[in-house]
Amino acid sequence: MLLWLVGGSWGCSAPNPNVRVHRREDGWLQVAGPLAGPFKTSEELAANACEIMTRQPGASNGAYGFEYCALHYYSGAEDAFFLSYLSDIGGTKEGGRKFCEMPRSLDDPEHKDAIILGAAHSHPNNRKFSSEDTSESRHWRPTRFVDGQTGRIWDRELLLFFKEKTGECRAYLYNNTTRFVMALREGRWMPIGRATGFYGEVELLDGQDWLP
Repeated sequence: MLLWLVGGSWGCSAPNPNVRVHRREDGWLQVAGPLAGPFKTSEELAANACEIMTRQPGASNGAYGFEYCALHYYSGAEDAFFLSYLSDIGGTKEGGRKFCEMPRSLDDPEHKDAIILGAAHSHPNNRKFSSEDTSESRHWRPTRFVDGQTGRIWDRELLLFFKEKTGECRAYLYNNTTRFVMALREGRWMPIGRATGFYGEVELLDGQDWLP
């Protein structure tokens, strides 16, 4: 696994070495990669990415914090998953709602075969997906696609990470195709709900909740 750096103190300090993002001429945000990996499963990726992203300066500061975004992707040559470097471009909307602008492009010279599977982001004060996260208008299209080299079928997935005050890291997944919401429980993805309608209201499955 690649060694990843934890950012320094929040405030007037040196630039965060984990943030490597720039805006391309076409307006898309591009992040470098990889920050972390290789991981053999998406579950392993999510568990590690959760710890990385929620440890960044301000990432777990509640109402005074802000979001970080990244891309997660797959390399067929290594048969492994990776997390990109982070973007901190975002802010606070009306009502105190935090947001970060999702990168759409990856610069990883080490993995020219990289397949972007979706975005990942942290929430500083809410463990749940927002309606914007799960709305149809925010789906990364195509939501399902075929890898031309291997014939493998992939679904786009949005990852969400939240650090509890007790120190536990919560990882969630939203599948843009099936619209199922998954929680990482004991090292595996477990369906806990499903988004419905254009605005993506999440309906929890019987007996399930955001917390175990």
